Amino acid sequence: MSEEEDVSEEEDVSEEEDASGEEARPPRVLICDDHPLFRSGLKAALQGAGAEVVAEAETGAEALDAVARQRPDAVVMDLSLPDASGIDITRRLTERHPGLPVLMLTMSDDDGSLLAALQAGARGYLVKGAGADEVLHAVRTVAAGGAVFGPDTAARLTAVFRHGRQRDAEQLFPSLTAREAEILALIARGLDNRHIARRLVLSEKTVRNHITHIFDKLQVTSRAEAVARARDAGLGEEEAGGDG
Repeated sequence: MSEEEDVSEEEDVSEEEDASGEEARPPRVLICDDHPLFRSGLKAALQGAGAEVVAEAETGAEALDAVARQRPDAVVMDLSLPDASGIDITRRLTERHPGLPVLMLTMSDDDGSLLAALQAGARGYLVKGAGADEVLHAVRTVAAGGAVFGPDTAARLTAVFRHGRQRDAEQLFPSLTAREAEILALIARGLDNRHIARRLVLSEKTVRNHITHIFDKLQVTSRAEAVARARDAGLGEEEAGGDG
């Protein structure tokens, strides 16, 4: 009888320690992604694996508001959002909420996006397709103050820093054509469309068309955002200002 009481008391103490321990508490997560089906699937996977999804956001503006209200332990952020890039929203979140861990979960696996995400303050970078256990491990790790990158991403990141930040735009953003990469590099150096057209012997209309394609591929909505992405990746440092 007394032995049973002793066991019960030990179990109660153990449960209290688990409940009060920081690691035992499920991480509170906000998901920001503009695809409802993906959000729903990710939410189910995370909650089934032990996380608590406290809010969902479809746009960057919704994410900013939801984080202010819910104060999550971590944010899972897509790179492409209807009103802004996930990188810009990540930068704004980390400025407003220092220490907030943001995990990028995106289809984009180019070096430029990776570097820009890190410059914006992201603590992790995974490519969509990662398993639920991998994503949950990443969420727990960044929420605890660590950093997480997929195996391929980690290897590329090592190579990027080994060879230095200043790399060719075509290597940093492989989704761009050679001409688009060339134009992005010139945009990052501060050249306007007229000077870019003159330098590359193109019409301004052709330059504008290329820039439209660049915006689509980089998932940005403005020239300033494209410049920020390019400069975060190390472009545009050799020549600031206009074309003489």
